[in-house]
Amino acid sequence: MNKTELLIWLRAEYQHWEEFLDHIGPERMEVPGVNGDWSMKDMVAHLTCYQPWVTARIQAAAHGDPGPLPPWPAELQTDDEVNAWIYESNRGRSVSEVLDNARQMFHQFFAVIENLPEDVRIEEVQHKGRMFYLVWLGEQRFQVGEIFDHFRDDHEADIRAWLAGLESQ
Repeated sequence: MNKTELLIWLRAEYQHWEEFLDHIGPERMEVPGVNGDWSMKDMVAHLTCYQPWVTARIQAAAHGDPGPLPPWPAELQTDDEVNAWIYESNRGRSVSEVLDNARQMFHQFFAVIENLPEDVRIEEVQHKGRMFYLVWLGEQRFQVGEIFDHFRDDHEADIRAWLAGLESQ
């Protein structure tokens, strides 16, 4: 896979993401129950919170600079602690703020990938019938589709079940 093919794949994944959010619709974004008390707005904030850090790390590695620290407080050690911090940091934001921020974050990510060298090393790894793409910058590797993989592997089934429940009412 080359960089152009990777960008085509990433943009197609993003298009599916946007279509999924459009199907949910803004009127259901704050309905709780997606994951415990979390709404879809909370889930979007959760899924997209890590991506600016990943983007900044890729950009730093491309320039040979040290990567930035995570955006959450250093004393948070477990995924549950980080996820609680993400929820608390975003729950007061409006749906439009969260969605606009997510869209801006994706566009920044695509710009960073576009600016990588044409001959950037991209490794294709097949695992459990799925393909994962790793971008290598020096000795560092980045799973560039991680946000989409995390959505599919850890949250999509629960979100679809929540949505089906809403639609059956």
